[in-house]
Amino acid sequence: MSLYDQKPWVEKYESGVPEAIEYNGQLTHEMLDASAQTYANQVSTRLLLSYLPLGITVQATQTYAALKDSVDRLAFAFRKIGLQQGDRVAIMLPNIPQQVISFFATLRAGCVVVNTNPTYTPRELGHLLEDSGATAIIVLSGFYDRVAQVKDGTDLKHVIVTDLPEPLGFPFNKLVEKKVRKAGMMVDVPDGPGVWRFDDLISTSEPDPPAIDVSPDDVVLFQYTGGTTGSPKAAMLTHRNVMSNVQQIEAWYRDLQYGGEKVLGAIPFFHVYGMSVAMLFSIYTGAELIVTPDPRQTDLVLEILQREKVTMYPGIPTMYTAIINHPKVDDADLSSIRACLSGGMSLPGEIQRRFEQITGGKLVEGYGLTETSPVACANPINGMRKEGSIGFPVPSTEVAIVGLERNDEGEFEPVPAGEEGELIIRGPQVMKGYWKRPEETAEAISEEGWFHTGDIARMDEDGCFYIVDRKKDLIIASGYNIVPREVEEVLYTHEKVQEAVVVGVPDEVRGENVKAYIVLKAGQSSTPEEITEFCREQLAPYKVPRLVDFRDELPKSQVGKILRRVLLEEEKQKQA
Repeated sequence: MSLYDQKPWVEKYESGVPEAIEYNGQLTHEMLDASAQTYANQVSTRLLLSYLPLGITVQATQTYAALKDSVDRLAFAFRKIGLQQGDRVAIMLPNIPQQVISFFATLRAGCVVVNTNPTYTPRELGHLLEDSGATAIIVLSGFYDRVAQVKDGTDLKHVIVTDLPEPLGFPFNKLVEKKVRKAGMMVDVPDGPGVWRFDDLISTSEPDPPAIDVSPDDVVLFQYTGGTTGSPKAAMLTHRNVMSNVQQIEAWYRDLQYGGEKVLGAIPFFHVYGMSVAMLFSIYTGAELIVTPDPRQTDLVLEILQREKVTMYPGIPTMYTAIINHPKVDDADLSSIRACLSGGMSLPGEIQRRFEQITGGKLVEGYGLTETSPVACANPINGMRKEGSIGFPVPSTEVAIVGLERNDEGEFEPVPAGEEGELIIRGPQVMKGYWKRPEETAEAISEEGWFHTGDIARMDEDGCFYIVDRKKDLIIASGYNIVPREVEEVLYTHEKVQEAVVVGVPDEVRGENVKAYIVLKAGQSSTPEEITEFCREQLAPYKVPRLVDFRDELPKSQVGKILRRVLLEEEKQKQA
């Protein structure tokens, strides 16, 4: 890619941002060891929950020393119950301290984390467990029934159960227990072989983790992504991938106060973005990580931002939109916020401007993918930034724009600045490959290490990049990747559906909404409500179509292929 050898973006970096990072070989779990040594008595995690019956916020804190102690004990327990180095451990938890402990303990034991969305239905969970070969899963008791439904078809041997009130002291643990039991998030799980209590494993174990033989290029994480087609597949991220990306984020933020930041971790940690930019970045820099399970509780989020004097709030545009439109925001003091990185979907300029006016801090847009751990590009926090762009490649990252078709030699040629093409990325954060998918790995990553994103983009004369369109049919709603084919396959199982196609249509709040176009079988009738209710039984909420359009026929090519683009053009014309 000689066209970009000069890397024009480096000249536009904020003062002090290096062209490259120097990865020192540190393993992901070793970041906790370092922070526990430096910031032993400082708060590592602070759980904040709203207890509405009393109109109060309850909390639980743990220091870095206490976090490391719990991690070491749980890693010891993993080996005690039979988990071995290389085993996969699924973590199916919301943002609570147990999520952080579980993540680091899994790595400390030499196992591989399988990040698992807590909203997955049994069908989705079953695929993930079967595909990953996970032998253990850590879940809230309220999720146990879903695990039990699919366990027999998987390699699961251990189910470790925890509950949201566990970190809380008396009497708040009992008060919150009543609330979560009523909501179905906490149930009594029957004792049995291979069923363990999270707190029991920690309390009965020694802080003596097993010795492991791990290298920087060993896989640390299975992060499932929709990719382009079919069922979700696991991007294999290594210690080098994950640690490099955390260091790249660190290098990007020149005003970072080590041991002094307060990061609100509301964006889900099971998502690669929340995992890296909120959870891991906080632990790496000795920050206080404030966790709350539901980012949609805007009342609580606004209270936390103000009361706790949060300095960093990574999120997606819908989260910032909720804050600036909250009825009490004009009376709130959010001046402690200094920096926010927005990802997952494009950031509207008006949202950015309004948020910065309210807080006085900086809100910048970045870009990344599951396969890049995830951050690849970002706008400078205090330097040059361009509205509507994804900014510049972060240190040690190369980005290029290539033509959509191969040349006569079978290669993709770079295109000049200003022209559109496919965005490709090369850097230490690019994944090792897709688990058990060698053909798809070879298609996605070239022999020279370039990852083909499938996004159509352009680069301007300053080396700033802009996403124009997507080569893939992937739908991105509120930062989540949705494979149309997966939703379509569910729709085709409905007894009244003859044909179905799913597309993403623009939405000001979510970025895109899932819209289903359906042709019913002869003599059948249905309603949008019937279709969406059917989908809710088999799909996570973010995948369920928000819009349903019944048609007599769908647009098709001469060979009978349904033409998504025709439907998308219709939607664009309607919105125009």
